[in-house]
Amino acid sequence: MKKLLLLMFAMISTVAIAQKIKIQSGDLKFLKGVETINVVFDYADMKLMKENYSEAEYVSRRIEEVNKKTGGGDIWKKQWERSKEEIWNPKFITIFNKVLSKEGVNTALQEKGNSVYTLQVKVKWLFPGWDAGIMKQPAKVTTQLTFIENKTKKVMCEIESVEAPGDQWGSNFNNETRIGEGFAKTGKTLALKIEKEVK
Repeated sequence: MKKLLLLMFAMISTVAIAQKIKIQSGDLKFLKGVETINVVFDYADMKLMKENYSEAEYVSRRIEEVNKKTGGGDIWKKQWERSKEEIWNPKFITIFNKVLSKEGVNTALQEKGNSVYTLQVKVKWLFPGWDAGIMKQPAKVTTQLTFIENKTKKVMCEIESVEAPGDQWGSNFNNETRIGEGFAKTGKTLALKIEKEVK
């Protein structure tokens, strides 16, 4: 019986975690009727892992780790560098826009444009998670989401999103795509919060 319980525990794919999203100042009502919002992503000061490594420290350690396992540290570094523009930013934008469109809200994010407002997505902390087949830990993404009126530079709303989980059905052995799912979750949760305030 104990062996069966241990096996069942081992087959649980994810440790349950909950994303916390909190408005710190302002509100989102100003977005009612706004069709487009510029969006910019800021990775300059992000930390990684429980140790709060800088990105440079994390990349250096990860290259060494991958080289010991497969010798592919340089290939991994190129994948990591492309992840922001090719996976993380697009995941956030695509899911945000998809959710609001589905909910009947005519507001969309765009990376370049002449919108009245800009959403600054400041990435504060990342945890890539891991996948060992029968057991895994989802990625986690913590961001500061700040809406700014472009003309006056006035901060309209500040939101903190803590530990948005990044996971998929089945196995996902790629750290960068797991993190991308955390960005998708952040975009989805923010979109649903906006939908509640503007409808």
